This record gives sequence, structure tokens and C-alpha cells, in this order.
Amino acid sequence: MFQRFFGGIHPAGRIGGTEGKELARDAAIEAMPAPSVVAIPLSQHIGAPCAPCVKPGERVLRGQRIATTEAFLHADIHASVAGKVKKIENGAVVIESDGTDEWVEGLPLDRDWHAMEKDDLLAAIKDAGIVGMGGATFPAFVKLQPKKSVDVLILNGAECEPYLTADDRLMREEPERVVEGARILARVLSVRRVVLAVEENKPEAVEALTKAADALVAADTSLDKSLPKPEVVTLPTRYPQGAEKMLIYAVTGREVPLGGLPMDAGAVVQNVGTAAAIFDACAHGIPLIERITTVSGDAIQTPKNLRVRIGTSYQDAIDYCGGFSETPDKILAGGPMMGRAQESLDVPITKGSSGILALTRKITEHGPELNCIRCGRCVQACPMGLIPSMLSILGQRKDVTKARDDYGVMNCIECGCCTYVCPAKRNIVQYIRVTKGAVKALAAKEKAKAQAAAQKKEAAKA
Repeated sequence: MFQRFFGGIHPAGRIGGTEGKELARDAAIEAMPAPSVVAIPLSQHIGAPCAPCVKPGERVLRGQRIATTEAFLHADIHASVAGKVKKIENGAVVIESDGTDEWVEGLPLDRDWHAMEKDDLLAAIKDAGIVGMGGATFPAFVKLQPKKSVDVLILNGAECEPYLTADDRLMREEPERVVEGARILARVLSVRRVVLAVEENKPEAVEALTKAADALVAADTSLDKSLPKPEVVTLPTRYPQGAEKMLIYAVTGREVPLGGLPMDAGAVVQNVGTAAAIFDACAHGIPLIERITTVSGDAIQTPKNLRVRIGTSYQDAIDYCGGFSETPDKILAGGPMMGRAQESLDVPITKGSSGILALTRKITEHGPELNCIRCGRCVQACPMGLIPSMLSILGQRKDVTKARDDYGVMNCIECGCCTYVCPAKRNIVQYIRVTKGAVKALAAKEKAKAQAAAQKKEAAKA
């Protein structure tokens, strides 16, 4: 039985249709041909950036590791095409494809993941450079080693952002990869319950996952029959259902404490795309070098869901979709609620690129920003129970300490519900983002000051 989380919104009103999803939801996944040039960023994850382990002029093969680091929190980077390293600049390895698409020696593999030990599965996931593909990009192998006991794994198939349909198509077309990935994760985490959580606006995905789970479990003759059978749970459509804390509460009724992590509620959450990539890594040794990305919006000629190589430019992806039907007012990386505006189309698709949106002025029109009228709508909509109106005012005043200490600005998940419902058209999330940046800078300054004082004290003792 699901629980309804506090706050949230139904964003279909201003966008029209079924939250914009009707543009691409029926577009089957298309494998976009490898572009002539890819620019693969060295930092596509939360954690330390990788350093290149290849040089300009060197030929690399598809699936070859091209960047890594000794830092624990990272995800290795691999070549998505075969070709010559053209240059390494602006934090990216630029590879000119030679058209062969030749795999690095030994890939892809064909191995039975059921026969692999837990440590071997974790090593395969780490070697593949897999990160959270819902947008958070946290290195998967780290997340799969929680420091507290967990008993439930939740696969996030909510895809609650308007317009985005990549996860929906994955679940509908390739449910076996998702379910097998879920079972691998269950083995690694030793959980008692596995839940595939999907919003009710994706009935085809619910049906496909249910059939795949039944068939794969029934056909399994290995000892993994002891693994919990993945449950497919249908949740009401409500944004931001896919946020970790909201999803955990909706599925289990448990609350993640403020400042806490999912493991504090005995849970681990992974995106369905991440699960599919984990299956590829464990069963075939294939690193994360491509992903499914929605290219949509009312300014796109033919919205599509593309299986696209990491490092492909936005320009190439949009051109493959027929280019622009109208002049876009904004290009967004991600969805309209949490996505970020892009100034250029010379931007590469990364491991966390769930979507590229091109929206016209009739969608992005926001109107002039006015003073807060204290209506309380943002408070009702905030799923974290914050007071966004005050946070925006404190942000304008640059009162960083009060925003941090009295109003919990760092607990904001930047979902955008407050901005969406605000009748005064205030850019609340932007004020909060700037304030959070200032809080981090202040914390670093306070830490440096404390360290200096400690060093001075130690010197005086000496």
C-alpha cells in the first residue's frame, strides 16, 4: 500500500497535454548512429574528476578506459567510439571516430552473473563506470556499499519530470534488462524486498515489467531463487514522486530524516536505467558508454527517445531529430522542473543526460517577477516542508546564516514546485541555489579559519 507524500504538484496545467510526455512517449527507442566526433567529459559524476590515461594522437577502441583516478568517490570514463584522440581540453577527451566501432579486446563478454560472487559483481559495476542515471550521477559501486543495514531496494521508474519518456520506453521495450539488473542489485545488497516503482501514467511499463519479472524468476534454475521476487508497484502520478525521499515514503511509509540518506530509512534507491546498465556490466562487461535520452519539446521537429553515445553533442542529437520546427527560447539539460538552461548546443551528452528539451516562448513565458504576496502556496507545494517564500527573501537579502540555521536551506531538493505555483512569478529555486552555494562557501571559510586557529594553538604549545 503506497503512502502519499506531503506537498507536490501536477504540472500538466501550464504545459498542456499529459505533462508534455505525449510528444515522445510513443516514439520507440532509436539507436542514433555514432557521431563523427565525441567530446567525453572527465567529470560525469559526483566526486573527484578523472584524469586522462590516453594522449592526443592515440587510437582508442570502443569500451576502452580513457580516464580514471585514485580517489575513492569517482566513476571511470570509457570511449564510446573507436578512433583517434583528437585533443584533450576543457575537461574533455575529444575522439574522432574512424567508423569501425571496434570494441576493445575481450568485450563484450558473455558470462552468467548468477555464478559471480558479490565482490565480483561490485568490481564489474565499478569497472564499468556506472553512475546514477536519473540525474544525480552518484557512483553506483559506492552507493551499493551502504554503511547501515538496508532491507529494501527501490527501482525508480517514476520518471515524474514532464516531457521525459526515456525510462518509460526502456521499461516498455527492454524490461528484462531492468529486472535482471534489479536482481543483481538485490544480490549485492542482500535485501529482503525489491520494488519496481512506476507511476500510473505508464501502464504499458507496469505490464511489461510484471511479465518480465514473472518469466525471469520462473525460468531461473540457479540458487538465486532465494532472491526476493521484484514487486511492481503502481504509484499515483504526482511530482516529485521520483525524488528519493518522496519515493521511499510512498513505497515504505518510512521517512528519511532531514540531513539523512536513504540508508537511514533502510533503503537504497536506483534508477531503472542504472539497473539496466548494471546488468550490461555484470553479464557482458560493457561499460557505461551510451544511454537512452529523450530529445523533445515543442521546438523539436520530431521528438524521439535516442540510444545515444556518451559525448555526442546536443547539436548532433537535435539534428538527428530533424532540427528545430520553431526557434527555441530555451534549451534545457533535463526536464523543465529541475533541468538547467544551456547557452550553447556545443554541449556533450553525459551519463546523467536524461533529456534535452527545446522549448518555445509560449511554454517558457514566465512574466515579470513581483514581490512575495505571502499566499503560502509554495509552502503547501514544498515536499520537504520548508518555507520557500522566506528562503527566497533571505536569498535576496544575502542573509546566508539565517537561511541555513533558521530555515534549513540545505534541505531543499530544488524540485521547482515552489517556483511553479508562485503567483508572483518569483524565481524561488534560483535564489535558493545561489544561497546554497554561499552556504558551502561560508562552511569552507569557517573550516579554514578553524584549521588555522588549531595550527596556531599547536604552534604556541611547541
